[in-house]
Amino acid sequence: MKILSDDTIMAVATPSGKGALAIIRLSGKKAFAIADAVWKGAALDGCPSHTVHLGNIVDERGEILDQAVATVFRGPNSFTGEDTVEFTLHGSPWIIREVGNLLLRKGARGAEPGEFSRRAYLNGRMDLASAEGVADLIASSSKAAHKLAMQQTRGSFSKEFNLLRDKLIELASLLELELDFSEEDVEFADRTRLIEIVTLLLLKIDRLTASYAAGRAIKEGVPVVIAGMPNVGKSTLLNAILQEEKAIVSDIPGTTRDIIEDTCEIDGVLFRFIDTAGLRESSDKVENIGIERARQRLNQAAIVLWLIDPLAPVGEQLSEMKATLSDLDAGRKIIPVITKAFAPGMTESTLDATRDYLNAAFKSQESAEEIRNPVSISAGEGQGLEALCDALKKASTSDFDPEKELLLTNARHYGDLLKASEALRRALGQMQAGSSADFIAMDIREATAALSSLTGSITTPDLLNSIFSHFCIGK
Repeated sequence: MKILSDDTIMAVATPSGKGALAIIRLSGKKAFAIADAVWKGAALDGCPSHTVHLGNIVDERGEILDQAVATVFRGPNSFTGEDTVEFTLHGSPWIIREVGNLLLRKGARGAEPGEFSRRAYLNGRMDLASAEGVADLIASSSKAAHKLAMQQTRGSFSKEFNLLRDKLIELASLLELELDFSEEDVEFADRTRLIEIVTLLLLKIDRLTASYAAGRAIKEGVPVVIAGMPNVGKSTLLNAILQEEKAIVSDIPGTTRDIIEDTCEIDGVLFRFIDTAGLRESSDKVENIGIERARQRLNQAAIVLWLIDPLAPVGEQLSEMKATLSDLDAGRKIIPVITKAFAPGMTESTLDATRDYLNAAFKSQESAEEIRNPVSISAGEGQGLEALCDALKKASTSDFDPEKELLLTNARHYGDLLKASEALRRALGQMQAGSSADFIAMDIREATAALSSLTGSITTPDLLNSIFSHFCIGK
């Protein structure tokens, strides 16, 4: 794909398949000429911007392919910054195909993935971070993911990145000025003040990078593994959360042998719940395969719901829990769940003893900060689920509040911020060591370049191709 071409591009902007309506989009210098060549109605080239018109689309023989609506957008006040026409057609696959081929014959070119958004970026309609937010907005599958994408498309991230970048440019200019007068041994940039500014910048950058895990989980769906020994109520809990009989429930140990997974939105956050085989020593070959898969999924979880049956030997269950969690990588949240807490026959003394046992055991855990307070439920009776959902919501964002601060969701942004952080740490070390301005300036320049890459102030064709190739064709 060229950096910016003068041709007019065309693509279907709605999903493939049958539907009531479909949209075909044209953008470029010849958008009006090509549209009028197939349009029977008011001449679109003479229509004001942001107006809608009813007419027919006709082929070279004058046959009507469809009655349609044409929406006119005049550049630069369009999504791409170019003259744009959108045809809203009936959603017949035949109509879409024939109209698309007709526009190609009249001089349009089929758009490449993300080319409309790429033109919007190149024409100054949005920066690179905002353009990437468009793709996330289209892919958002929950209220929380939608909100994060909207923040990005509206420039909240770009504003934050640019503030950091401007501060670095200010630092670099002082250091460059000092280098220009190096022979006179003049220090324009007070080192104490520079150290304060770089330290503050590092705090902000590190806060953003630390939010990446929480932001990514919200964007893609928070993976939650339901784990524990056999017959503690894992499948019953999955069915209760999903409100459907997704998993087979039985008193026979080892009923669940494979991974069962489904999604559920809780207070706007999408969770991916994964029911696993009961963890125990087994001589059953097939069950052992399920147990091994369960252990693998535990390492991929952001949150683990570890179920404890208070009517079964609690010490044995805790031993299995500790042994399993000790083999996992750090970073996930563990929510102990006491099952059957409100079931008939359960006594308060049994529950209190279980809670005391759990609390005493967790205090000795090195990773105690990752283990949340126990939650008591009875999934079969539908009790305690609201408290469990609250615990899940809190654990999903950890120490970050999506309502009050930005959460990083983009892997490219995360990588660039890490580069900026590394360069700033080197600069800070140079300042503290009393190094000359040229060494400090080199690291400041590198950090500035990393932040400039985030919004596209500095970029390359290869980077743009990599980013926009993941967009859908019509966007």
